[in-house]
Amino acid sequence: MITIIKPGILTSIQDLGRYGFQKYGVIASGAMDQSAHRIANLLVGNEENAATLEITLLGPAIAFNEDALISICGGDLSATINGQAVRRWRPVFVRGGSTLKFGPGKAGCRAYIAVAGGFDVPVVMNSKSTYLRAEIGGFSGRALKEGDQIAWSSHGNLSGIMIKHLKSNLKDHFFMECDWSAAGDLIDYTSRRSIRVMEGRQFELFTKGSQEKFFSEPFTVTSESDRMGYRLKGPLLTMEKAEEMISEAVSFGTIQVPSEGNPIVLLADRQTTGGYPKIGQIAAVDLPYLAQAKPGDRVYFTKVTLDEAQSLYLEQETKIKQLKIGVSLKFR
Repeated sequence: MITIIKPGILTSIQDLGRYGFQKYGVIASGAMDQSAHRIANLLVGNEENAATLEITLLGPAIAFNEDALISICGGDLSATINGQAVRRWRPVFVRGGSTLKFGPGKAGCRAYIAVAGGFDVPVVMNSKSTYLRAEIGGFSGRALKEGDQIAWSSHGNLSGIMIKHLKSNLKDHFFMECDWSAAGDLIDYTSRRSIRVMEGRQFELFTKGSQEKFFSEPFTVTSESDRMGYRLKGPLLTMEKAEEMISEAVSFGTIQVPSEGNPIVLLADRQTTGGYPKIGQIAAVDLPYLAQAKPGDRVYFTKVTLDEAQSLYLEQETKIKQLKIGVSLKFR
């Protein structure tokens, strides 16, 4: 079990989302950076959909009431255990009685903590994700607060082997981390200077100038951004003529443009439908990079085709599958 000493700006429990209920108006929610969430789970021997803690910008302080196997993935938020820096992207055995804290953000804005067994909270509509606005899922349907205590479920055999291996090397230390990581070329937040985007359903309705600016000029993430969507500031995007549109389905990474001309990127807590024209759709493989952008960061968009986006996705999925196999072989 863990106890929340300080909750941070926004710490919530998330999995890969609540699907199958959007036709009833229930949003998908789930982790903003799904790659970091999945990798964190694989590193502790969990299924990829197990519940993790999603930490935003200013992280929490967490007391471990008992021994635990964890991993921290995603943005670099200066994690320490009992004052000693702990590295990301690897399994870490933590001795009970230790305290995990986060400091200044060095890269990205979201980190994910997975624990062997996954955090044990009720399943609501097939998901443990926190739907903050509706106050369902997660821990009492809300962001974590000081004093909250969260247990985790029983771990599997692979997790047990990891714990035994790391604990045997613990000695007098508060924690023991593996000397290898899962980062490498799997995901590198510093390497992506632009976000790859496919043309949206209404792309051709925008002026030629707006189409060119969308793929050539930078946009800044504004402070009016959250898990529902990022509002961007940049060159104004206009349509050839005003169009009345019927609301239609939207997805993670849909880029809509309201009448004032500043685009909005829809994210994990997006609404189920949207009525603004859609100029683009972010390739799934690049959603984690955008999810790690914080207010004030600048982003560029690069055009890709649907075929290219699918190839990139399959390449990423192959790497994650190889990681899953690699972790099991490491502790065979």
